[in-house]
Amino acid sequence: MSSTPSTRASSALKFIIPSLIGIFLFMVPISTDDGLTVPVALLAGWLEGLLSGILPAMGVIFIGISVAGAIIARFRPFSSGIAVSLFHVTNGWLLIRILGFIFAFLTLFQIGPAWLVGDATGGLLLYSLILLLITVFFFAGYFLPFLLNFGLLEFFGSILTILMRPLFTLPGRSSIDGLASWLGDGTIGVLLTSQQYESGHYTQREAAVISTTFSVVSITFTITILGELDLLAYTLPYYLTIVAAGVVCALIMPRIPPLSRKKNEYYNQQPAEEIANGHTGKNPVSSGWEKALDKASRTHWSSVLISGTKNVLDMWISVIPIVMGLGTIAVVIAEFTPLFAWLGAPFVPLLQLMQVPEAVAASETMLIGFADMFLPAILGTDIESEMTRFIIGALSVSQLIYMSEVGGLLLGSKLPVRFTDLVLIFLERTIISLPVIVLIAHFIF
Repeated sequence: MSSTPSTRASSALKFIIPSLIGIFLFMVPISTDDGLTVPVALLAGWLEGLLSGILPAMGVIFIGISVAGAIIARFRPFSSGIAVSLFHVTNGWLLIRILGFIFAFLTLFQIGPAWLVGDATGGLLLYSLILLLITVFFFAGYFLPFLLNFGLLEFFGSILTILMRPLFTLPGRSSIDGLASWLGDGTIGVLLTSQQYESGHYTQREAAVISTTFSVVSITFTITILGELDLLAYTLPYYLTIVAAGVVCALIMPRIPPLSRKKNEYYNQQPAEEIANGHTGKNPVSSGWEKALDKASRTHWSSVLISGTKNVLDMWISVIPIVMGLGTIAVVIAEFTPLFAWLGAPFVPLLQLMQVPEAVAASETMLIGFADMFLPAILGTDIESEMTRFIIGALSVSQLIYMSEVGGLLLGSKLPVRFTDLVLIFLERTIISLPVIVLIAHFIF
């Protein structure tokens, strides 16, 4: 990179201005009538309200395109890179896409049994989650390059490696990823992590750790859970409890299977250039500044636009069908079978040992969150004990993995996590988080 003052000044502005815009859009909480949120989520909500009448049909169309393209690719393979990534899928993923289309189509036209197309099952996915994902993916896809492409990750990557490596076994650049996930939304975190992994910035292990450890739901959604549980008076201690449980999990989870057994290999076996080149030996701040300016100087706006369009199409066509297919199945099982009540039975003696009131009722909510994060709050509304409702609400968020959104997104992305990984990670996060949450709850109540 040229070292002339004018070039450095230009590169500095190109680094600073887009990065500040990205930080504002994804990380700065702002107050609205509905509570705290981040600007990109606010924009998504505005677009959802504007297009709410046609978004469900758009969701069905996107899923239909994903199925049609995948079937065509079976007989006449595509040659362009974007078409290959969108439509060249395995038989298993094609089946799930087809199921997602069937569920979405039946729900849109209200054809079939209520247990499949009702408000608590197919309707929950199509008219709530899919609408949100279409709008969030649109803005996140085009605005994520402000965080990714102009040097912000390079700058903080050099500075925070000294902290992130020993604590969380992660590179310094993941600090921005983690903050965007915690302050923004889990879907944004998964999308950001997926892009970084495919770009060669994270190994398989690092990508798996970040996407399953830091992708918490938005502040707004946590408040929604509190409202359902009639605990809005405990908003601050509730969120601080989630943070405490999250930090404990983040310290432990990368060091135990299945995350600890993920390979330290990059996507397509090729690390990004700045990682392959290693450290310069400079002061971390100076090194980070130089790397940021170099990254900004090499970024062209045309490539940002192309990359953003690819991001949006990839999430609309590849991910939404998986969420609809797997999410509907998971929610139907949770709503209409006693499976999760049976699975929660072993928690009764543990909850009783930790002196949690109404332990039997609480146990039925322990694992149902794997289907959808909001289900524990729905089941817990009739529990009289405020402390027990607090524990249920905090645990449901701390578990992170739920198939109606984050789980489906992870499986639909190219991130190196399998369904069995998600089951184990969910169980481990439950076991690790529960004592932390209960201990804090005993201090609060």
